[in-house]
Amino acid sequence: MSSISQTPQGLAARLFDALSARRPDAVVLRGDSQTWRAAELPSAVDSLACGLTGTRVLAVLADNGPAWVIADLAALRAGIVHLPLPGFFSQSQLAHALTQTGADTVLTDQPARITGLGLGFAVVGKANGLLRMQRTTPQAALPPATAKISFTSGSTGAPRGVCLSAAGLLDTAVAVAGCFADLAIERHLAVLPLSLLLENSAGVHAPLLLGAEICVAGLQTLGWRGMAGFDPEALQQAVAASGANSLIVVPELLKMWSTHLAAGGHVAAGALRHVAVGGARVAPALLARARAVGLPAYQGYGLTECGSVLSLNRPGDDGEGVGRPLPHVRVRIADGEVLVGTRAFLGYVGDELPPPTTVPPLSEFATGDLGRLDGNGHLHLEGRRKNLLITSFGRNVAPEWPESLLLAEPAIAQAVVFGDGMPWLSALLVAAPGADDGALAAAVARVNARLPDYARIVGWLPAAPFSSDNGLATGNGRPRRSAILHHHAADLAAIHQAREASDVLS
Repeated sequence: MSSISQTPQGLAARLFDALSARRPDAVVLRGDSQTWRAAELPSAVDSLACGLTGTRVLAVLADNGPAWVIADLAALRAGIVHLPLPGFFSQSQLAHALTQTGADTVLTDQPARITGLGLGFAVVGKANGLLRMQRTTPQAALPPATAKISFTSGSTGAPRGVCLSAAGLLDTAVAVAGCFADLAIERHLAVLPLSLLLENSAGVHAPLLLGAEICVAGLQTLGWRGMAGFDPEALQQAVAASGANSLIVVPELLKMWSTHLAAGGHVAAGALRHVAVGGARVAPALLARARAVGLPAYQGYGLTECGSVLSLNRPGDDGEGVGRPLPHVRVRIADGEVLVGTRAFLGYVGDELPPPTTVPPLSEFATGDLGRLDGNGHLHLEGRRKNLLITSFGRNVAPEWPESLLLAEPAIAQAVVFGDGMPWLSALLVAAPGADDGALAAAVARVNARLPDYARIVGWLPAAPFSSDNGLATGNGRPRRSAILHHHAADLAAIHQAREASDVLS
C-alpha cells in the first residue's frame, strides 16, 4: 500500500476516487430535506476543508444528516483530527472529550450545549447548516498518525478516547465493502448515530466505496425518542420510504422491530438484503424471529480499538457465531481470550506516546472477550472476561449466556444477570411494553428449562429501563453493570436474603 494511503488525505482520496467513478447526477447523500449528488459533494467537502485551515482537532456534535458526513470527509481531506461527539453524552462527558483532545473547533447544531460547557468556544461562522465554534486552547499530545478519536462510552468510569489511524479506518471500509460486493447494495440507511464508529465506518465509508447511496435521516425520523424510548413503527416507515438494501442495528432495536412487525402481521420491506446486528451477544432465537418477518439479520462483531467491524455473517456464509473474521484482521485465541491484530489502534488519549512511525504497525489488541474459532473459521464469543461470574460453588458463568436467552424472550426488553460469589444467579429484568410480572416469570421459566442448574435464574426483580440518560446504559444500549449493581444493591441483597430464608424454612 502506498505511503499516502496511510494518511487522512489518503483515505479521503480513496473515497473521492469512488465518487468520481459515479454518474455526476447520482445521489450520494439523502437527508430529510437535502440531497447531495456526486458532482456537487466534492466541492462542498473541499470548501469546508479550506475553511478549517489552522484547525488541529475538529469536534462534531450534530444530528445525523448530510452535514455530518461532509464534516467527516472534510476533516479527512484537510488532514486534521476528527472527534465525533455522541449526542447522548452528558455535559461532563462532552467537556471531558473536548478537554482531553485539545479540540479547537466544533461544528454543531446544538450550540447551547457547547456554550454551556464554559470552555471558551464562540460562534465564528456557519457551514452546511451547522454553526462553527472556535476557541484558543493548548495542543494535546496525540499519536502523529491520528485521523479520528472515538470516545467509547464504556461500561464504567469516564469515556476513553481511542486514537485511530487512517490506514486502519481504510482497511475496515475496504473489507466491509468487499464483504458486500456481491449483495447489490445500492442504498444504505444509517439507523445508528453517525458519531458511533460502527455507523461512521460501515455505514458511510464502506457504502461510499461501494458506490451506494447513503440515507442519513435525522434520528427522530428513524424512531429515536430519547427518554421515551424507540418507535419501531417510525423505523419501519423510514426503511420502506428509503428503499434501503442495508442497515445496522443493535440487538435491542432488532428485537423491538421484529416484535412490532410480528404483532401487526407485517413483514419487512422487500428491498432489504442485509441487516447487520452488533453491540452485544445475539441469541439464535432472536435472529430466527427477525428472519421470520422478513428481516435478513446477520450477527457481526467489532471493537472501536480495532477500527470497528472485525467479523460478520452474510448470506452463504452464516452461523451461530459472530461470523468469519474479515481479510484485514488477524485473530487468535490465547487462554480463551480473543486477540485481534489490525492497523487501527494507536493508543488512548492521555497515554504515553509511542515512537513516531510513518506506517501504523499491525498491533495486537487484547479484547477482553472470551471466544473460540470453529472448524469453519467462524468466531464464537462466550462472554467478557471481566464479567465472568464465579459462584460460591466454583462454577464459572459468563452472564451474557443467560442474558442472551432472556433477551430473546418477547416479554423482556433488558436483562442483567448477577451472582458473583453467590450460590445462585439473580437478574434484573425490564419488561417489554405490555408485559406484566406474570409474563416475566413465564419467560424466566422457559429460559431456565434450557439452562443447566448452575446457570439458572433463581431470583429476579422487575426494574425500570436502563438508559444512557439515567447513567445505567451506554449510548448503544449496553448495560453499565457496575452502575446497575450499585443502583440496585439493596434490591439484589433483598433477593438473596429472601431466598436464604426460604432455603432455611424448607
